[in-house]
Amino acid sequence: MKIFATVLFAAALFALGSSFSVAEQVAAGEPAPDFELVDQDGQLHSIEDYRGKWIALYFYPKDGTPGCTTEACEFRDNIFAFRDANCQILGVSLDDEESHKAFSEKHGLPFPLLADTKGLAADAYGVKTNLMGMKLAKRQTFLINPEGNIAKHYVEVNPKSHSAEILADLATLSSE
Repeated sequence: MKIFATVLFAAALFALGSSFSVAEQVAAGEPAPDFELVDQDGQLHSIEDYRGKWIALYFYPKDGTPGCTTEACEFRDNIFAFRDANCQILGVSLDDEESHKAFSEKHGLPFPLLADTKGLAADAYGVKTNLMGMKLAKRQTFLINPEGNIAKHYVEVNPKSHSAEILADLATLSSE
């Protein structure tokens, strides 16, 4: 029964990408909303900390679920390409610092996972949703340019290919 419930929950999380109504979201060309969130190591992060770099700010529903694990590991596996592109990866969910630490350590994630426990960043980006009474972030990504503006918003995300998609877009956008 526990396996069935886990599979059902994971399927519901996978569906979060585009099946819910879209709240007020920031659009390409607009300034990226700033925030101050702690990562899995207790370090404080904000958009302003990365001025002069690209940022792949990816929101995801829940640490340890199949789609979220796939997506995080894809980013991990392409970390050197992101660094070569002058792009910082920042993962954000409504999970707490402790959950992020366990998830990050288990999968060797070399980038910050930000704990948005109050959902303020998810609200600011328009990605907070409610699934069966549980508040979660939709699986969406915002590519932020070095000036701090949204360069691209990814509403539909395939966890397996998303990292490569962002890298391709970075190559195009960086050459413009």
